[in-house]
Amino acid sequence: MTKRAVVAGIGHYLPDRVVPNSEFEKSLDTSDDWIRSRSGIERRHFAAEGQTTSDLATRAAKAALEDAGLEASDLDALIVATSTADLTFPSAATMVQAQLGMTGGFAFDVQAVCAGFVFALANANALILSGQVNRVMVIGAETFSRIMDWNDRSTCVLFGDGAGALILEAQEGKNDNTDRGILSVDLHSDGQFRDILYVDGGVSTQTTGYLRMEGKEVFRHAVEKLAATATTALDKIGMDSSEVDWIVPHQANIRIIQGTARKMGLSMDNVVVTVQDHGNTSAASIPLALSVGKARGQIKQGDLLVTEAIGGGLAWGAVVLRW
Repeated sequence: MTKRAVVAGIGHYLPDRVVPNSEFEKSLDTSDDWIRSRSGIERRHFAAEGQTTSDLATRAAKAALEDAGLEASDLDALIVATSTADLTFPSAATMVQAQLGMTGGFAFDVQAVCAGFVFALANANALILSGQVNRVMVIGAETFSRIMDWNDRSTCVLFGDGAGALILEAQEGKNDNTDRGILSVDLHSDGQFRDILYVDGGVSTQTTGYLRMEGKEVFRHAVEKLAATATTALDKIGMDSSEVDWIVPHQANIRIIQGTARKMGLSMDNVVVTVQDHGNTSAASIPLALSVGKARGQIKQGDLLVTEAIGGGLAWGAVVLRW
């Protein structure tokens, strides 16, 4: 027997304001057709004035607790993956902890941009396997609308706000690939590519800054690195893509999603896609897609999933888990 970090619950939250592509036609030299053809995005959600990342994260967390039939007091730890925390400090995670009424355990943020949820899952898995915790909430939450340059049509039409939350709990497995839970993790980063995706501000410069991206370069790295990390994660446990039921990728761009699936030899019928409805929600995109995929009836208990993401840093990675 061996210990596994098994999914106990999932939930998500999207702000009420839905922004269709047509809304950008009023202020930018762009069109619905242009945005759809290059990204696959049709609409996205933007947070309301005064609505923060921790607010979105808390709503998603409550949905996950309800799905799992648990209370906040049942959690030992809470991790929030975000690049758009409410304040420089304290962490968004401690704010969510307070809003949930969770007075025990511990909470912290993980910042790996769009790869943040994968990195947070890896941390949660390690905490469970080491015996530090028995149950941990992992949240991806972002308000990227707050760091958009609304004059830059190459970036501002791509991103949205939202949150997804997943609860992992320690369960005993048989120590083979039929076990439920996280089976494999593969993580990477390479700081030499910092300048192709970054925000041009921060605490040290006393500015918030705007997101900047060299789209062609990011695309080139994304397809190659995502397919490679997913394959490596499967290789670590002696599996291959033919055994995968679902890829649940970071929802950045439909072309990246299609290119990664093609490199892995998988049909788009095996990919959970939500980018058309949410845009790129950075660290929130994978838990959002997991929650929507479950709600649609796509993801079922026992399915083998691969999640993979790449973000600024560059940072990228993959997790193989059995639902």
